[in-house]
Amino acid sequence: MSQGKTIGMILAGIGGAVLLLAGAWALVSQMAAGAKILAVFFGLVISAPLIGVGLVLYNKGTVEAGEAKTIAKQRKLLNMVMTQGKVNIADATLELQQTRDETKALIYDLIGKQLFTGYVNWEDGILFSADASKIKEGGACPKCSGQLTLAGKGIIKCPYCGSEVFLSQ
Repeated sequence: MSQGKTIGMILAGIGGAVLLLAGAWALVSQMAAGAKILAVFFGLVISAPLIGVGLVLYNKGTVEAGEAKTIAKQRKLLNMVMTQGKVNIADATLELQQTRDETKALIYDLIGKQLFTGYVNWEDGILFSADASKIKEGGACPKCSGQLTLAGKGIIKCPYCGSEVFLSQ
């Protein structure tokens, strides 16, 4: 739980307790009716800001927790693409435990923030890192001229002769 949610719950709880104590004191005391109303009013004056600020902090903490969850998913997706070079979108969707549309929105958000460089083949459902785009330029193994495949971040492996080509940044 985020710190804002915790502080919000504590403040709202204190405010609620103050209001309950003021109401209980007014009910059980041997004061005049006007004094009881005044006691409840002062309890409300003290507790209302506490409850209000507590609810605002709780809501803000809830939003921040949701954003932190999204950032964690984005980080995980970027790590998958950077370490593997290419990622099947269906596999990423399962790994992130979300729907395909949510994964697509996550990808577009990363592209919009200019955090993801590479390309996406929506038909085949594959994400390619920027290193994978370099395969299209050369594409042939320097040893046997076979078609290269991406093996990881900055590494292209020839499936025919096993040579590994390291891409420079």
